[in-house]
Amino acid sequence: MTAIRQDAWSEEDDLILAEVTLRHIREGSTQLAAFEEVGEKIGRTSAACGFRWNSCVRKSYEEAISIAKGQRQKRSYLKKQNSSRGAQVAGFIIADGEDDYGSEEAQNSLSIDAVIRFLRQWKGTYQEAGRQLKMLERDLRDKEEELAELRAENERLSKEVNTAQSDYRVVNDDYKALIQIMDRARRLAFLSEEEEEIKNRFKMDANGNLERIE
Repeated sequence: MTAIRQDAWSEEDDLILAEVTLRHIREGSTQLAAFEEVGEKIGRTSAACGFRWNSCVRKSYEEAISIAKGQRQKRSYLKKQNSSRGAQVAGFIIADGEDDYGSEEAQNSLSIDAVIRFLRQWKGTYQEAGRQLKMLERDLRDKEEELAELRAENERLSKEVNTAQSDYRVVNDDYKALIQIMDRARRLAFLSEEEEEIKNRFKMDANGNLERIE
């Protein structure tokens, strides 16, 4: 049973995936067979390899894929030519009806096998995509919770800042009031000293008149 790895894909893994898949395309094999071979080499499931190929690696090898498909068509053409020559030789030995039946049965078997492989491949790809989607949804929920916590923290800090600003205004107003009180007290003290000094400089005589004291 192939082990399932949870670590990220490396450049070497992507290169192996591309080389094997392109070889299978050139040789007329299926991509599922390529993904199974790659999975055995790098220790991943064929579904994970298929998902990686279709979602990331394939985009970087479009030109190589076109070349590989051209080579596959050429190989297929040569193979058909060789098969045609072989059929002509075998026609002298095997009856036409029996040969046609055998060829049709083989083609039907090959078509069913290809369909089954294709469905298995896309089933694995769909399951892998579902797992990736669940991981993304979980990450999204975590980010939303983190964002909610940050918003709550920001609201709390904003309230503290507003409270501090209000306290500062109160203290500042109290400070200004204290300065004004001190200023008035200083002026009152200065006036009292002047009045006392005036009293000490003058005295009243028997007739009720003020006279300066020298």
